[in-house]
Amino acid sequence: MATSYRVTVEPVGKEVLCREDQPILDACLRAGIWLPHSCTHGTCGTCKAEVLDGEVDHGGSSSFALMDFERDEGRTLLCCATPRSDVTIEGDVEEEEGVEHFPVRDFTATVVSLDDVATDTRRIVLDLDSDLEFNPGQYLQVSVPGNGVTRTYSMANSPSEPRRVELHVRRTPGGVATDGWIFATLQIGDEIALAGPYGKFFYREARDEPAVLIAGGTGLAPMKSIIRRVLESDLRRTLVLYQGARTADQFYDRDFFAALAKDHPDRFEYRPCLSDEEHPDFAHGTVLDVLDADRPTLSGHVGYLCGPPPMVEAAMKLLMRKRLFPRDIYREDFLDERDKAQGSGVRSPLLKR
Repeated sequence: MATSYRVTVEPVGKEVLCREDQPILDACLRAGIWLPHSCTHGTCGTCKAEVLDGEVDHGGSSSFALMDFERDEGRTLLCCATPRSDVTIEGDVEEEEGVEHFPVRDFTATVVSLDDVATDTRRIVLDLDSDLEFNPGQYLQVSVPGNGVTRTYSMANSPSEPRRVELHVRRTPGGVATDGWIFATLQIGDEIALAGPYGKFFYREARDEPAVLIAGGTGLAPMKSIIRRVLESDLRRTLVLYQGARTADQFYDRDFFAALAKDHPDRFEYRPCLSDEEHPDFAHGTVLDVLDADRPTLSGHVGYLCGPPPMVEAAMKLLMRKRLFPRDIYREDFLDERDKAQGSGVRSPLLKR
């Protein structure tokens, strides 16, 4: 049995037991101590903390997210760091008005449907063995069978479906999880080990401003969860979704969102966009081109961005130019395992490959 050590989280003074083979972040999240995090793979630096006392092993932390001088100064990435003694850390414990955080738990899921919804894009629907509580926009950690690695995928289902999970997965050539499993051997009826919920990208229900949602590729998944949650609730919020793809064969779920826009014309607007071809059913241009032309200002709004890092970074700049402050913008960048070695991580990448 692995040795366990006591981890004290300051400034709140809470203590948790953590195994020597368990990341400190994992132990804290499972104990209900919520700390800022995003990728959980040592790439983004969101969970960086100071070790006030004790020794840790930095594990697989990227040298770009945690530089050598930071290690020497006693900093660590909690998603990779494991204890080598009793440890005290200075965590950036956040409390937001109107936000409830749910402890991370393990689940066994059964595949109930597996559909190709666009080029190199697969929808997986899973039934869980127990109820999952989460905030719309969060993600799950999926264990890839046989090799001990995990990958992260955002949930597209609503929190009102506690036993059913919908994931959108884009194939990456040579990807361990995608080419090697999900697009190769995964079948209906298979069981999958999951853990969650994770992530700081989620819908803030306490914010009543109109929301602009910008999604590229499978960045649509968390937006779908957010939209479902808002429209099925009594929250009187207005949402507009800008969904972008290069060509029509990369697009999916258009009928679903068009139906929602028709059923909720006073609460939801849908703007599908194609950048590389013209089509009578889509706006022509990138999501940012279309948004820029649609709205001279976004003052008084809140923004949610999810998709490839270049799109998210460009969207961030556009929203700020249209009078949104960084505090009004929530973002999630979808990267793959290669970015960990290349150091191209930005604020909150999820490893998808």
